[in-house]
Amino acid sequence: MKNINTIKVNFKGGIIPPAELYNILVAAGKFGLLYARFGLRQQLLLNVEIEELDNLTEELTALGVSFELGNDEYPNIVSSYPAEEVFIFDTWLNESIYKSIFASFTYTPRLKINISDSNQSFTPMLTGNINWVASPDETGYWHLFIRFPKTNIVYEWKDIVHTDDLAAMSLSIEETILGDKAKFYENEQANGDELYGRVKTTGFNIKPAAEPIELPPFNLPYYEGLNRYDDKYWLGIYRRDELYPINFLKELCMLCINTDTWKLCSTPWKTIIVKGIKEENRKDWNDLLDKYQINLRHAANELNFQVEDNSLKALALKQHLVKYLNDDDTRSFGVCIGIKTRRKSEVFCSILVRRRPVIRIGKWGFFHVYDILCAKDFNPNERTDTIYSRDNPKFVLAEQLRRAILSYYHVNTPETPQTEYADL
Repeated sequence: MKNINTIKVNFKGGIIPPAELYNILVAAGKFGLLYARFGLRQQLLLNVEIEELDNLTEELTALGVSFELGNDEYPNIVSSYPAEEVFIFDTWLNESIYKSIFASFTYTPRLKINISDSNQSFTPMLTGNINWVASPDETGYWHLFIRFPKTNIVYEWKDIVHTDDLAAMSLSIEETILGDKAKFYENEQANGDELYGRVKTTGFNIKPAAEPIELPPFNLPYYEGLNRYDDKYWLGIYRRDELYPINFLKELCMLCINTDTWKLCSTPWKTIIVKGIKEENRKDWNDLLDKYQINLRHAANELNFQVEDNSLKALALKQHLVKYLNDDDTRSFGVCIGIKTRRKSEVFCSILVRRRPVIRIGKWGFFHVYDILCAKDFNPNERTDTIYSRDNPKFVLAEQLRRAILSYYHVNTPETPQTEYADL
């Protein structure tokens, strides 16, 4: 078996500068890499054989690229920027505000931070530890949700915070949590009010929240294909195997540069979106897709899966379940399905399929079974802690998942009133 190591490159909020990505891909290609991946937190993932690891890391260092090798001590900042313009309308949060926020993070966060518009459900709002949600009523202000690290506890902050202070406030919260891990880290008794009282907010532009924010229901837009908006187009690319050919991505970056199309971003669905494609360049983009045989318009019940990063077992299980749902023609609109095969991984989902061993010896597991868990009200911004079905062997799992999806519709579909008809 080959010794593979994963290099992770963070792009804040999923905003990818095409020239920077191009240089990274050129370096990767020099040392034998054929494919790249994108992760759940909108980061670039490169799987490198041990023989070329030192060469590639030296090359990336020479390019000035910040990266992590084999760990996730500095998780990427997740944002709803990819949905801006194409899925989000009538909001005060725009591209320049997103970029000013990312620029204000002059430190590298050690806790997970999410920055989300409140008028969308394309990107997860509460999968971070520090979750900022733009106020729908107070322009320039943000609601805050703390999800204490390694716990199921979510605390809604009592104040709303101005855009200019998001980064500094995040740092103050992070320092407080990491400064007292016994209280606030991996502690199911973590107290939000206590954290609120200990975080230093002197000099910050904050004010009390008038009322708790109401988060929108989950409704995943169709995020693939070449689509028109206003007088431009956006292109969404999904890969069933999560593998993006490096040569394809290099040409994509060059096409962005040559056509003055700078809005390239990665999404939490392990896809990429290019926004701002001009009408005169539409044929160029179609030609690029044709050249590399990049297929578009996959089935919707395949696109609403969330699979943990870099897991061939989870990906194979997804493909098994998707085939069953397709063969049965199961409707899954409105449901987000997550797959978890590792104990410490987290995925954003309404329904979670969890693989676990019956017997564990050290780090080795034997005789795996599957549990199906549901989030409260099937809202993927809630924790999946309600067990729908447990100890399933694989041969019944797909049918059990189908039944769980039907349960979602029973919960979320209002009863149709009975109508009496007079005799005709």
